[in-house]
Amino acid sequence: MAANGLITDLYQLTMANALFKKGMHERRVVFDRFYRKNPFNGGYTVVAGLTHLQEFAENFRFDADDIAYLKSLGIFYPEFLDYLADFRFTGDIYAMPEGTVAFPGELLLRFHGTTTEAMLMETGLSMIMNHESLIATKARRVRTVAGKDALMEFGLRRAQGHSAGLWGARAAMIGGFNGTSNVEAGKLFGIPVLGTMAHSWIMSFDTEIEAFEEYVKQYHSNLILLADTYNVLEMGVPDAIQIFKELKAKGELPKVYGIRIDSGDLGYLSKEAKRMFTEAGFPDAIISGSNDLDEYLIQSLKEQGCTVTSWGVGTKIITADGSPSLGGVFKMSAREKDGIFEPVMKISNDVAKMTNPGIKEVRRFYKKSNGKMITDLVCLTSEPMPDGGDYTLVTESAKWRRKELKAGTYTCVEMLKPVMQKGEAVKLPTLPETIAYANEQMETLWPEYTRLLNPNIMEVNLSDALQQLKSEIIEKDLKK
Repeated sequence: MAANGLITDLYQLTMANALFKKGMHERRVVFDRFYRKNPFNGGYTVVAGLTHLQEFAENFRFDADDIAYLKSLGIFYPEFLDYLADFRFTGDIYAMPEGTVAFPGELLLRFHGTTTEAMLMETGLSMIMNHESLIATKARRVRTVAGKDALMEFGLRRAQGHSAGLWGARAAMIGGFNGTSNVEAGKLFGIPVLGTMAHSWIMSFDTEIEAFEEYVKQYHSNLILLADTYNVLEMGVPDAIQIFKELKAKGELPKVYGIRIDSGDLGYLSKEAKRMFTEAGFPDAIISGSNDLDEYLIQSLKEQGCTVTSWGVGTKIITADGSPSLGGVFKMSAREKDGIFEPVMKISNDVAKMTNPGIKEVRRFYKKSNGKMITDLVCLTSEPMPDGGDYTLVTESAKWRRKELKAGTYTCVEMLKPVMQKGEAVKLPTLPETIAYANEQMETLWPEYTRLLNPNIMEVNLSDALQQLKSEIIEKDLKK
Protein backbone atom coordinates (compact mmCIF):
# COMPACT_ATOMS: atom_id res chain seq x y z
CA MET A 1 0.00 0.00 0.00
CA ALA A 2 1.21 3.53 -0.80
CA ALA A 3 2.49 5.76 1.99
CA ASN A 4 -0.31 7.69 3.65
CA GLY A 5 1.48 9.93 6.16
CA LEU A 6 0.41 13.12 4.41
CA ILE A 7 -3.25 12.37 5.09
CA THR A 8 -3.16 14.84 7.95
CA ASP A 9 -3.51 18.55 8.65
CA LEU A 10 -0.52 20.87 8.67
CA TYR A 11 -0.98 21.88 12.31
CA GLN A 12 -0.61 18.23 13.35
CA LEU A 13 2.83 18.17 11.77
CA THR A 14 3.90 21.56 13.14
CA MET A 15 2.85 20.57 16.68
CA ALA A 16 4.70 17.28 16.40
CA ASN A 17 7.76 19.09 15.03
CA ALA A 18 7.82 21.51 17.98
CA LEU A 19 7.33 18.72 20.55
CA PHE A 20 10.16 16.79 18.90
CA LYS A 21 12.44 19.81 19.37
CA LYS A 22 11.55 19.86 23.10
CA GLY A 23 12.03 16.09 23.46
CA MET A 24 8.34 15.55 24.28
CA HIS A 25 7.39 13.64 21.15
CA GLU A 26 7.52 10.15 22.69
CA ARG A 27 5.36 10.93 25.71
CA ARG A 28 2.61 8.31 26.08
CA VAL A 29 -0.97 9.58 25.87
CA VAL A 30 -4.55 8.31 25.66
CA PHE A 31 -7.12 9.93 23.37
CA ASP A 32 -10.89 9.39 23.14
CA ARG A 33 -12.94 9.60 19.98
CA PHE A 34 -16.61 10.47 20.47
CA TYR A 35 -19.33 12.68 19.00
CA ARG A 36 -21.76 15.15 20.56
CA LYS A 37 -24.95 14.92 18.50
CA ASN A 38 -26.64 12.16 16.50
CA PRO A 39 -26.69 12.77 12.73
CA PHE A 40 -30.00 13.28 10.86
CA ASN A 41 -31.60 14.37 14.17
CA GLY A 42 -31.87 10.67 14.89
CA GLY A 43 -31.72 8.52 17.98
CA TYR A 44 -28.45 6.67 17.36
CA THR A 45 -25.32 6.27 15.23
CA VAL A 46 -24.09 3.02 13.66
CA VAL A 47 -20.33 2.54 14.09
CA ALA A 48 -18.46 1.77 10.87
CA GLY A 49 -15.02 2.23 9.34
CA LEU A 50 -12.80 0.03 11.53
CA THR A 51 -11.55 -2.18 8.69
CA HIS A 52 -10.52 0.91 6.74
CA LEU A 53 -9.16 2.56 9.89
CA GLN A 54 -7.09 -0.50 10.74
CA GLU A 55 -5.60 -0.54 7.25
CA PHE A 56 -4.78 3.17 7.57
CA ALA A 57 -3.08 2.75 10.97
CA GLU A 58 -1.13 -0.34 9.98
CA ASN A 59 0.33 1.38 6.92
CA PHE A 60 0.77 4.93 8.23
CA ARG A 61 4.19 6.09 7.03
CA PHE A 62 6.11 8.67 5.01
CA ASP A 63 8.01 7.77 1.84
CA ALA A 64 10.98 9.62 0.32
CA ASP A 65 8.74 11.87 -1.80
CA ASP A 66 6.71 12.82 1.28
CA ILE A 67 9.83 13.76 3.19
CA ALA A 68 11.14 15.77 0.23
CA TYR A 69 7.87 17.70 0.04
CA LEU A 70 7.85 18.44 3.77
CA LYS A 71 11.46 19.59 3.51
CA SER A 72 10.48 21.97 0.69
CA LEU A 73 8.07 23.77 3.02
CA GLY A 74 11.03 25.03 5.02
CA ILE A 75 9.32 24.79 8.43
CA PHE A 76 10.48 21.43 9.81
CA TYR A 77 13.69 20.50 11.62
CA PRO A 78 15.91 18.12 9.61
CA GLU A 79 16.10 15.76 12.60
CA PHE A 80 12.29 15.64 12.74
CA LEU A 81 12.11 14.72 9.06
CA ASP A 82 14.63 11.93 9.70
CA TYR A 83 12.35 10.73 12.49
CA LEU A 84 9.34 10.76 10.18
CA ALA A 85 11.21 8.71 7.57
CA ASP A 86 11.24 5.77 9.99
CA PHE A 87 7.84 6.45 11.58
CA ARG A 88 5.54 3.49 12.33
CA PHE A 89 2.53 3.29 14.65
CA THR A 90 3.38 1.13 17.69
CA GLY A 91 0.39 1.76 19.94
CA ASP A 92 -3.02 0.28 20.73
CA ILE A 93 -6.51 1.12 19.49
CA TYR A 94 -9.76 -0.07 21.07
CA ALA A 95 -13.16 0.61 19.54
CA MET A 96 -16.80 -0.37 19.49
CA PRO A 97 -17.13 -3.07 16.79
CA GLU A 98 -18.52 -2.08 13.43
CA GLY A 99 -22.29 -2.31 13.46
CA THR A 100 -22.58 -1.22 17.10
CA VAL A 101 -25.33 1.26 17.92
CA ALA A 102 -23.71 4.22 19.67
CA PHE A 103 -24.85 7.43 21.36
CA PRO A 104 -23.57 10.99 21.93
CA GLY A 105 -20.87 11.54 24.53
CA GLU A 106 -19.57 8.00 24.79
CA LEU A 107 -16.28 6.61 23.49
CA LEU A 108 -16.44 5.00 20.07
CA LEU A 109 -12.67 4.60 20.09
CA ARG A 110 -9.79 4.81 22.59
CA PHE A 111 -6.26 5.48 21.29
CA HIS A 112 -3.07 4.60 23.21
CA GLY A 113 0.22 5.83 21.74
CA THR A 114 2.80 8.56 21.73
CA THR A 115 1.89 12.23 21.43
CA THR A 116 3.34 12.21 17.92
CA GLU A 117 1.32 9.15 16.89
CA ALA A 118 -1.88 10.71 18.18
CA MET A 119 -1.29 14.03 16.47
CA LEU A 120 -0.20 12.69 13.10
CA MET A 121 -2.90 10.03 12.84
CA GLU A 122 -5.86 11.92 14.32
CA THR A 123 -7.05 13.47 11.06
CA GLY A 124 -7.09 10.27 9.03
CA LEU A 125 -8.64 8.16 11.80
CA SER A 126 -11.38 10.73 12.37
CA MET A 127 -12.07 11.19 8.67
CA ILE A 128 -12.54 7.46 8.10
CA MET A 129 -14.72 6.76 11.11
CA ASN A 130 -16.80 9.92 10.72
CA HIS A 131 -17.60 9.22 7.07
CA GLU A 132 -18.37 5.52 7.23
CA SER A 133 -20.38 5.76 10.45
CA LEU A 134 -22.43 8.51 8.81
CA ILE A 135 -23.22 6.38 5.74
CA ALA A 136 -24.01 3.29 7.84
CA THR A 137 -26.39 5.34 9.99
CA LYS A 138 -28.19 6.78 6.96
CA ALA A 139 -28.50 3.29 5.49
CA ARG A 140 -29.92 1.90 8.73
CA ARG A 141 -32.56 4.60 8.78
CA VAL A 142 -33.62 3.52 5.28
CA ARG A 143 -33.64 -0.13 6.34
CA THR A 144 -35.81 0.72 9.34
CA VAL A 145 -38.63 2.03 7.12
CA ALA A 146 -38.12 -0.45 4.26
CA GLY A 147 -38.84 -3.49 6.41
CA LYS A 148 -37.91 -6.68 4.53
CA ASP A 149 -37.80 -5.02 1.09
CA ALA A 150 -34.61 -5.31 -0.96
CA LEU A 151 -32.27 -2.31 -0.76
CA MET A 152 -29.68 -1.59 -3.45
CA GLU A 153 -26.91 1.02 -3.07
CA PHE A 154 -26.71 2.88 -6.40
CA GLY A 155 -24.68 5.95 -5.45
CA LEU A 156 -21.21 5.61 -6.98
CA ARG A 157 -21.65 8.20 -9.75
CA ARG A 158 -22.87 10.75 -7.19
CA ALA A 159 -20.25 9.95 -4.54
CA GLN A 160 -17.90 12.70 -3.45
CA GLY A 161 -14.81 10.93 -4.71
CA HIS A 162 -13.55 7.41 -5.30
CA SER A 163 -12.86 6.49 -1.68
CA ALA A 164 -16.26 7.81 -0.57
CA GLY A 165 -18.00 5.64 -3.15
CA LEU A 166 -15.97 2.52 -2.38
CA TRP A 167 -16.05 2.56 1.42
CA GLY A 168 -19.52 4.11 1.43
CA ALA A 169 -20.86 1.03 -0.36
CA ARG A 170 -19.39 -1.19 2.36
CA ALA A 171 -20.82 1.05 5.09
CA ALA A 172 -24.26 0.83 3.48
CA MET A 173 -24.09 -2.94 3.83
CA ILE A 174 -23.39 -2.57 7.55
CA GLY A 175 -26.43 -0.30 7.64
CA GLY A 176 -28.65 -3.03 6.22
CA PHE A 177 -28.47 -2.86 2.43
CA ASN A 178 -28.52 -6.03 0.30
CA GLY A 179 -26.06 -5.11 -2.41
CA THR A 180 -24.41 -2.42 -4.51
CA SER A 181 -23.95 -1.37 -8.12
CA ASN A 182 -20.27 -0.65 -7.29
CA VAL A 183 -18.27 -3.40 -9.01
CA GLU A 184 -15.00 -2.56 -7.23
CA ALA A 185 -16.73 -2.81 -3.85
CA GLY A 186 -18.11 -6.16 -4.93
CA LYS A 187 -14.63 -7.44 -5.73
CA LEU A 188 -12.82 -6.05 -2.68
CA PHE A 189 -15.45 -6.70 -0.01
CA GLY A 190 -17.45 -9.63 -1.40
CA ILE A 191 -20.61 -7.52 -1.61
CA PRO A 192 -23.37 -8.75 -3.99
CA VAL A 193 -23.37 -6.57 -7.11
CA LEU A 194 -26.79 -5.64 -8.48
CA GLY A 195 -28.33 -3.88 -11.46
CA THR A 196 -29.57 -4.61 -14.98
CA MET A 197 -29.94 -1.75 -17.44
CA ALA A 198 -30.14 2.02 -17.84
CA HIS A 199 -32.08 4.20 -20.25
CA SER A 200 -29.11 4.18 -22.65
CA TRP A 201 -29.77 0.46 -23.30
CA ILE A 202 -33.41 1.09 -24.23
CA MET A 203 -32.50 4.08 -26.39
CA SER A 204 -29.87 2.06 -28.27
CA PHE A 205 -32.73 0.28 -30.07
CA ASP A 206 -35.50 1.54 -32.34
CA THR A 207 -38.24 0.33 -29.99
CA GLU A 208 -38.55 -0.48 -26.32
CA ILE A 209 -39.87 -3.98 -27.00
CA GLU A 210 -36.82 -4.71 -29.17
CA ALA A 211 -34.53 -3.61 -26.32
CA PHE A 212 -36.39 -5.88 -23.90
CA GLU A 213 -36.23 -8.84 -26.30
CA GLU A 214 -32.50 -8.48 -26.83
CA TYR A 215 -31.88 -8.19 -23.10
CA VAL A 216 -33.85 -11.41 -22.53
CA LYS A 217 -31.62 -13.24 -25.01
CA GLN A 218 -28.45 -12.24 -23.19
CA TYR A 219 -29.41 -11.98 -19.51
CA HIS A 220 -32.33 -14.34 -19.11
CA SER A 221 -31.95 -15.14 -15.40
CA ASN A 222 -32.34 -11.57 -14.08
CA LEU A 223 -35.15 -9.81 -15.91
CA ILE A 224 -35.76 -6.49 -14.22
CA LEU A 225 -36.73 -4.36 -17.21
CA LEU A 226 -36.47 -0.57 -17.06
CA ALA A 227 -40.02 0.56 -17.82
CA ASP A 228 -40.00 4.37 -17.72
CA THR A 229 -37.95 5.44 -20.74
CA TYR A 230 -41.06 6.54 -22.62
CA ASN A 231 -44.35 5.86 -20.80
CA VAL A 232 -44.61 3.46 -17.86
CA LEU A 233 -48.28 2.44 -18.08
CA GLU A 234 -48.85 2.78 -21.84
CA MET A 235 -45.60 1.25 -23.06
CA GLY A 236 -43.25 -0.01 -20.34
CA VAL A 237 -45.59 -2.31 -18.44
CA PRO A 238 -47.46 -3.62 -21.55
CA ASP A 239 -44.15 -4.36 -23.29
CA ALA A 240 -42.86 -6.15 -20.19
CA ILE A 241 -46.09 -8.20 -19.98
CA GLN A 242 -45.67 -9.24 -23.62
CA ILE A 243 -42.11 -10.42 -22.91
CA PHE A 244 -43.17 -12.33 -19.80
CA LYS A 245 -46.08 -14.00 -21.65
CA GLU A 246 -43.75 -15.25 -24.36
CA LEU A 247 -41.34 -16.66 -21.79
CA LYS A 248 -44.13 -18.26 -19.78
CA ALA A 249 -45.53 -19.95 -22.89
CA LYS A 250 -42.11 -21.51 -23.52
CA GLY A 251 -41.70 -22.47 -19.83
CA GLU A 252 -38.75 -20.11 -19.56
CA LEU A 253 -39.99 -17.43 -17.16
CA PRO A 254 -37.23 -17.00 -14.55
CA LYS A 255 -37.80 -16.75 -10.80
CA VAL A 256 -36.61 -13.14 -10.79
CA TYR A 257 -38.55 -10.94 -13.18
CA GLY A 258 -40.25 -7.57 -13.12
CA ILE A 259 -39.68 -3.89 -13.84
CA ARG A 260 -37.88 -0.85 -12.46
CA ILE A 261 -39.47 2.59 -12.43
CA ASP A 262 -37.02 5.50 -12.23
CA SER A 263 -39.27 8.53 -12.64
CA GLY A 264 -42.75 9.82 -11.99
CA ASP A 265 -45.07 9.15 -9.06
CA LEU A 266 -43.80 5.84 -7.71
CA GLY A 267 -46.88 5.43 -5.51
CA TYR A 268 -49.43 5.70 -8.32
CA LEU A 269 -47.34 4.06 -11.04
CA SER A 270 -46.39 1.06 -8.90
CA LYS A 271 -49.99 0.41 -7.83
CA GLU A 272 -51.21 0.57 -11.41
CA ALA A 273 -48.33 -1.61 -12.62
CA LYS A 274 -49.10 -4.18 -9.92
CA ARG A 275 -52.75 -4.25 -10.99
CA MET A 276 -51.80 -4.73 -14.64
CA PHE A 277 -49.32 -7.51 -13.88
CA THR A 278 -51.81 -9.33 -11.64
CA GLU A 279 -54.57 -9.13 -14.23
CA ALA A 280 -52.17 -10.48 -16.86
CA GLY A 281 -51.30 -13.46 -14.65
CA PHE A 282 -48.00 -12.21 -13.20
CA PRO A 283 -48.73 -11.37 -9.54
CA ASP A 284 -45.15 -12.24 -8.58
CA ALA A 285 -43.58 -9.65 -10.87
CA ILE A 286 -41.12 -7.51 -8.90
CA ILE A 287 -41.63 -3.77 -9.01
CA SER A 288 -38.41 -1.94 -8.26
CA GLY A 289 -38.19 1.78 -7.69
CA SER A 290 -35.43 4.40 -7.79
CA ASN A 291 -35.16 8.20 -8.27
CA ASP A 292 -33.78 10.33 -5.39
CA LEU A 293 -35.11 8.10 -2.64
CA ASP A 294 -34.42 8.45 1.06
CA GLU A 295 -35.95 7.20 4.31
CA TYR A 296 -38.64 9.87 4.41
CA LEU A 297 -39.86 9.32 0.84
CA ILE A 298 -39.82 5.52 1.17
CA GLN A 299 -41.79 5.73 4.40
CA SER A 300 -44.33 8.05 2.80
CA LEU A 301 -44.70 5.89 -0.32
CA LYS A 302 -45.27 2.76 1.74
CA GLU A 303 -47.93 4.53 3.79
CA GLN A 304 -49.68 5.37 0.50
CA GLY A 305 -49.79 1.73 -0.59
CA CYS A 306 -46.82 1.79 -2.98
CA THR A 307 -46.16 -1.74 -4.30
CA VAL A 308 -42.40 -1.33 -4.75
CA THR A 309 -40.53 -4.09 -2.89
CA SER A 310 -37.02 -3.39 -4.19
CA TRP A 311 -35.51 0.06 -3.77
CA GLY A 312 -32.48 1.53 -5.53
CA VAL A 313 -31.11 4.31 -3.32
CA GLY A 314 -28.20 6.34 -4.62
CA THR A 315 -27.42 10.01 -4.13
CA LYS A 316 -29.01 10.45 -0.74
CA ILE A 317 -27.25 7.41 0.76
CA ILE A 318 -23.76 7.90 -0.60
CA THR A 319 -23.73 11.63 0.24
CA ALA A 320 -25.47 11.15 3.63
CA ASP A 321 -28.08 13.71 2.62
CA GLY A 322 -29.37 15.61 5.65
CA SER A 323 -26.15 15.55 7.69
CA PRO A 324 -22.95 16.59 5.91
CA SER A 325 -20.72 15.23 8.69
CA LEU A 326 -20.86 13.23 11.90
CA GLY A 327 -18.84 15.75 13.87
CA GLY A 328 -16.76 13.26 15.79
CA VAL A 329 -13.90 14.65 17.92
CA PHE A 330 -10.59 13.25 19.18
CA LYS A 331 -9.51 14.51 22.61
CA MET A 332 -6.69 13.71 25.02
CA SER A 333 -7.92 12.10 28.26
CA ALA A 334 -4.67 10.98 29.93
CA ARG A 335 -0.91 11.53 29.62
CA GLU A 336 2.11 9.85 31.12
CA LYS A 337 4.03 11.61 33.86
CA ASP A 338 6.81 10.01 35.90
CA GLY A 339 5.83 6.56 34.64
CA ILE A 340 2.11 6.77 35.45
CA PHE A 341 -0.88 8.12 33.54
CA GLU A 342 -2.55 11.25 34.92
CA PRO A 343 -6.08 12.15 33.82
CA VAL A 344 -6.58 15.35 31.83
CA MET A 345 -9.67 17.08 30.51
CA LYS A 346 -10.70 20.08 28.44
CA ILE A 347 -12.51 22.67 30.58
CA SER A 348 -14.54 25.11 28.52
CA ASN A 349 -16.99 27.96 28.96
CA ASP A 350 -19.13 25.93 26.58
CA VAL A 351 -20.33 23.08 28.81
CA ALA A 352 -21.06 20.87 25.81
CA LYS A 353 -17.36 21.00 24.86
CA MET A 354 -16.00 19.83 28.21
CA THR A 355 -14.49 16.35 28.04
CA ASN A 356 -14.30 13.40 30.43
CA PRO A 357 -10.89 12.66 31.98
CA GLY A 358 -9.02 9.41 32.51
CA ILE A 359 -8.69 6.06 30.76
CA LYS A 360 -12.25 4.92 30.27
CA GLU A 361 -14.46 2.04 29.20
CA VAL A 362 -18.05 1.90 27.95
CA ARG A 363 -20.32 -0.67 29.57
CA ARG A 364 -23.75 -1.46 28.14
CA PHE A 365 -26.64 -2.74 30.22
CA TYR A 366 -29.32 -4.98 28.72
CA LYS A 367 -32.64 -6.06 30.16
CA LYS A 368 -32.26 -9.76 30.96
CA SER A 369 -35.90 -10.62 30.20
CA ASN A 370 -35.93 -9.45 26.56
CA GLY A 371 -32.40 -8.37 25.59
CA LYS A 372 -33.42 -4.74 25.11
CA MET A 373 -30.89 -2.01 25.86
CA ILE A 374 -31.26 -0.17 29.18
CA THR A 375 -28.44 2.36 29.03
CA ASP A 376 -24.70 2.87 28.60
CA LEU A 377 -22.18 3.74 31.31
CA VAL A 378 -18.86 5.50 30.76
CA CYS A 379 -16.51 4.57 33.58
CA LEU A 380 -12.82 4.29 34.42
CA THR A 381 -11.12 1.09 33.26
CA SER A 382 -9.98 0.51 36.84
CA GLU A 383 -13.58 0.14 38.05
CA PRO A 384 -14.81 -3.43 38.55
CA MET A 385 -17.53 -4.84 36.32
CA PRO A 386 -21.02 -4.93 37.89
CA ASP A 387 -21.52 -8.32 39.56
CA GLY A 388 -25.20 -8.64 38.71
CA GLY A 389 -26.37 -7.24 42.04
CA ASP A 390 -28.34 -4.05 42.67
CA TYR A 391 -26.81 -1.21 40.67
CA THR A 392 -27.60 2.52 40.66
CA LEU A 393 -26.85 4.97 37.85
CA VAL A 394 -26.91 8.70 38.65
CA THR A 395 -27.30 11.43 36.03
CA GLU A 396 -24.35 13.84 36.20
CA SER A 397 -26.33 16.99 35.45
CA ALA A 398 -29.35 16.06 37.58
CA LYS A 399 -28.33 14.05 40.63
CA TRP A 400 -31.95 13.37 41.59
CA ARG A 401 -32.44 11.33 38.40
CA ARG A 402 -31.46 7.72 39.00
CA LYS A 403 -31.78 4.35 37.30
CA GLU A 404 -32.17 1.57 39.84
CA LEU A 405 -31.20 -1.80 38.34
CA LYS A 406 -32.37 -4.69 40.47
CA ALA A 407 -30.19 -7.75 41.04
CA GLY A 408 -30.64 -10.45 38.43
CA THR A 409 -32.59 -8.25 35.99
CA TYR A 410 -29.73 -7.10 33.75
CA THR A 411 -26.58 -8.13 31.92
CA CYS A 412 -23.55 -5.89 31.37
CA VAL A 413 -21.08 -5.97 28.45
CA GLU A 414 -17.84 -4.04 27.82
CA MET A 415 -18.10 -2.37 24.41
CA LEU A 416 -14.53 -1.43 23.43
CA LYS A 417 -12.62 -4.22 21.66
CA PRO A 418 -9.00 -4.26 20.41
CA VAL A 419 -8.37 -3.12 16.83
CA MET A 420 -4.57 -2.60 16.99
CA GLN A 421 -2.15 -4.01 19.57
CA LYS A 422 1.45 -2.73 19.67
CA GLY A 423 1.03 -1.45 16.12
CA GLU A 424 -0.21 -4.76 14.76
CA ALA A 425 -3.68 -5.36 13.34
CA VAL A 426 -6.03 -7.57 15.36
CA LYS A 427 -8.28 -9.92 13.41
CA LEU A 428 -11.67 -8.25 12.97
CA PRO A 429 -15.02 -9.86 12.19
CA THR A 430 -15.76 -10.55 8.52
CA LEU A 431 -18.26 -8.34 6.70
CA PRO A 432 -21.04 -11.01 6.89
CA GLU A 433 -20.36 -11.36 10.63
CA THR A 434 -20.47 -7.58 11.02
CA ILE A 435 -23.77 -7.34 9.12
CA ALA A 436 -25.33 -10.02 11.32
CA TYR A 437 -24.06 -8.25 14.44
CA ALA A 438 -25.40 -4.89 13.20
CA ASN A 439 -28.85 -6.42 12.69
CA GLU A 440 -28.73 -7.91 16.21
CA GLN A 441 -27.75 -4.53 17.64
CA MET A 442 -30.81 -2.87 16.13
CA GLU A 443 -33.03 -5.53 17.70
CA THR A 444 -31.79 -4.41 21.13
CA LEU A 445 -33.09 -0.87 20.59
CA TRP A 446 -36.57 0.08 21.74
CA PRO A 447 -38.74 1.44 18.86
CA GLU A 448 -38.84 4.95 20.28
CA TYR A 449 -35.12 5.32 19.48
CA THR A 450 -35.53 4.30 15.82
CA ARG A 451 -38.36 6.56 14.69
CA LEU A 452 -37.36 9.18 12.16
CA LEU A 453 -38.98 12.20 13.82
CA ASN A 454 -38.37 13.23 17.43
CA PRO A 455 -36.80 9.98 18.58
CA ASN A 456 -35.85 9.37 22.19
CA ILE A 457 -32.20 10.13 22.95
CA MET A 458 -30.38 7.57 25.04
CA GLU A 459 -28.94 8.99 28.25
CA VAL A 460 -25.31 7.97 28.60
CA ASN A 461 -24.35 7.86 32.27
CA LEU A 462 -21.00 8.56 33.92
CA SER A 463 -19.93 6.37 36.84
CA ASP A 464 -19.73 7.88 40.32
CA ALA A 465 -15.94 7.54 40.26
CA LEU A 466 -15.67 9.34 36.92
CA GLN A 467 -18.00 12.11 38.04
CA GLN A 468 -15.90 12.58 41.19
CA LEU A 469 -12.65 12.65 39.21
CA LYS A 470 -14.12 15.24 36.87
CA SER A 471 -15.22 17.45 39.79
CA GLU A 472 -11.80 17.20 41.44
CA ILE A 473 -10.01 18.32 38.27
CA ILE A 474 -12.41 21.24 37.81
CA GLU A 475 -11.96 22.33 41.45
CA LYS A 476 -8.18 22.09 41.11
CA ASP A 477 -8.28 24.19 37.93
CA LEU A 478 -10.36 26.87 39.66
CA LYS A 479 -7.68 27.26 42.34
CA LYS A 480 -4.88 27.90 39.87
